[in-house]
Amino acid sequence: QVQLVESGGGLVQAGGSLRLSCAASGRTFSDYPMGWFRQAPGKEREFVATINWRGDSTYYADSVRGRFTISRDNAKSTVFLQMNNLKPEDTAVYYCATGPRFPSGSPRGYDYWGQGTQVTVSS
Repeated sequence: QVQLVESGGGLVQAGGSLRLSCAASGRTFSDYPMGWFRQAPGKEREFVATINWRGDSTYYADSVRGRFTISRDNAKSTVFLQMNNLKPEDTAVYYCATGPRFPSGSPRGYDYWGQGTQVTVSS
């Protein structure tokens, strides 16, 4: 059974930074793309970023490009999301996910999900 466990969320002021981590287990991590999504209250889950299995190709949502960086450490079966210059509109629960397709900006492209970590950005 694949398990994904996110960590690193919290409360930060606008302009600040956070680094999210997602530890994976249950299958060969390096064989699959990884993605980050987020969901704010009352809104649909939206794509944030994705990275291919080798870590040398990435895609970002327009709203985070230039501020967020996705990376992975296959030796540690972990994917990261470095978030800089955070804005109040970045407030959401952040989820990592894994799936067979790259690139995929749709939740339907992912078959396993973590439980999420809350990120709150105060103005």
